[in-house]
Amino acid sequence: MSTAALESRRQHNGLGPGPSFLRVLNSEFIKFRTLLSTLVLVGSTVLVMVGFAALNAWGIGQFSEASETDPQAAAAFAAQGADLTAGVPTSGIAFAQLIIGSLAVLLMSSEFTTGMARSTFTAVPKRIPAFIAKLLVVTVCAFVVTVVSSFLAYIAAIPILDSYGFDIDLGSEQSRRLIWVSGVYVAAVAAIGMSLGTLLRNSAGGIMSLVGLFFVVPIAFQLIPGKFFEEARKYLPDNLFERIVTSAPADGALEVWQAAAWLGVWVVVPLVAAMIVLKKRDV
Repeated sequence: MSTAALESRRQHNGLGPGPSFLRVLNSEFIKFRTLLSTLVLVGSTVLVMVGFAALNAWGIGQFSEASETDPQAAAAFAAQGADLTAGVPTSGIAFAQLIIGSLAVLLMSSEFTTGMARSTFTAVPKRIPAFIAKLLVVTVCAFVVTVVSSFLAYIAAIPILDSYGFDIDLGSEQSRRLIWVSGVYVAAVAAIGMSLGTLLRNSAGGIMSLVGLFFVVPIAFQLIPGKFFEEARKYLPDNLFERIVTSAPADGALEVWQAAAWLGVWVVVPLVAAMIVLKKRDV
C-alpha cells in the first residue's frame, strides 16, 4: 500500500496529522543512539581525531629536530611553528568528515533499504518533520563529536609536543576558530550526507558520492590544468573550510563571509532537493 493511501486512511480514521515534532525528534534520537553503526562510527571518529593529532604532533617534533641542521629550514619552521601546533587537534578532520558523513548517509538510506521508511512516514505522514528531526539529530551529533574529539586530541598531543619543546595555546584565537569551525563544518558535511542518502536511497551510492565530492573531485581539479579548474577549486567544500580557518589567505582568495556563504549553498541546495524528492516520491 502506498504512503499516500496510508495517510488517507489515517486521516479517515480520525488519527490526525501525526505526533508532535518533539515526539518525532525524541523518536529519531532513540533510533539514532540505539543503532550499532552509530556507536561504531562515532567511536571511530574519536579514535581518528586523537590518533592523527598524536601522529601530527610527533611529526612536528621530528621535523623540528631535523631542521636544526638547516638554518633556512629552521627559520621557516620557527615562523610557522605556532600555526602548525594550533592545527594539531583538528589534523584528522579530513577523515572525520568522511566517517560522520557516511553515518549521515546511512541514517537516511537505511530507512529505505530496511523498509523502516514505511513505518516512519505512516507515523509522520507529512514526512518533512521526520526529515528535519533526523537532520537535527545527526548535525548536532556531528558538531558535538567533532568538538569533543578535538579537545581529546589536544589532551593527547600535549605531552608529545611538550617533549619537543612545543606547546598548544588552546586559548588563542586561531585554535578556537579551528575547533569551533571544524565542528560546524563536519555538521555541514553530515547535512550533505543525509541529503545524498535521501536522494539516492542507497547506502553504497550515497557514501561513494560523498567520497567523490570531498576526496576525488578536489584531487581531480588540482591535477587538471586550466584557469577554470583553478578557479573552481575555491568553491569546493573542503577549500571553503580551509579559507574560513586560514588567518593569512593567498592572493585572490575568497573573503571569509563569501566562503561561509558558499558553504551554506552546498548545504541548503541538496537539503531542499532532498525534501522535495522525499515529499514527491513514494516510499
